Amino acid sequence: MATMPSWTTQADLEALDEFLLLDRAPENSMGLSDLDGFLTGIIVGPELIMPSEWLPIIWGGDEPDFADIDEAKVVLGIIMARYNQIIAELDAGIDEFNPVFWEGREGQVIVSDWAAVFMDAVKLRPKAWEPLIRHKGARILMMPMLVLGADDPDNPPLGSRPLREDEVEDLFEHGADIIPECVLGIYAFWREHGAQPAPKDTQRRRTPDPRRRH
Repeated sequence: MATMPSWTTQADLEALDEFLLLDRAPENSMGLSDLDGFLTGIIVGPELIMPSEWLPIIWGGDEPDFADIDEAKVVLGIIMARYNQIIAELDAGIDEFNPVFWEGREGQVIVSDWAAVFMDAVKLRPKAWEPLIRHKGARILMMPMLVLGADDPDNPPLGSRPLREDEVEDLFEHGADIIPECVLGIYAFWREHGAQPAPKDTQRRRTPDPRRRH
């Protein structure tokens, strides 16, 4: 009998990735890195957003065609376990937080998909995010996601000055190192400013870096 995992491992994430690529997953479903960025944006945000709101977005508004109830439990269980794992990693600090970024064929880390869908999570509560975006010291924390996830990275939104070409190139080259620090800064900002925390899974376990290849 299939069981709902209490914690994700690299093998669990690979199984989830395989399901997301199947024809039985809705055509507009998020990929694994997209899903990870989306969950992170939900978790670090200023308001608690319930799974009943964000799960349909993962599937692109359609319903997955699970083979049976056991497969549904496993797939949804992995998603929720990764959600809890991200919370524990953020609470544990920079050495534990491991976003799921894609790796290209030549080993380059691709962060743009993750960043773009992080911003999709922000757009679920735009007014609630305004205190951070307006905060002179904190808004810089959003810059990597704004630039890396933008259709036009040379002209970031929110009225920020256009970045120089070398600044944009630096973000793309070092985004995998910059993003975790900024996300932890955002997480700390909202906890300091009274954001409602997400439910916490009390278990903590170090897991392998779940980077994936195209």
